[in-house]
Amino acid sequence: MTTLESIVEELRTLPPPKLEEAASYIRSLREATRDERLAALDRTAGVWSGPEGEVIEQSIKDGCERVRRRS
Repeated sequence: MTTLESIVEELRTLPPPKLEEAASYIRSLREATRDERLAALDRTAGVWSGPEGEVIEQSIKDGCERVRRRS
């Protein structure tokens, strides 16, 4: 049994008020993760600028394949 399956089985045994409490906690974990990602973006925004940023941008363009959709 996977961790997720085990958690779901445990959730099935909770009374409705406790189930709502668990759902609220799970939502807060997801929101915290989103906030952490946004904070990381804020901390690194603008780190590569000027000539250094241009080198990085060109490296990404040169090293990444482009996927084209067929019509």
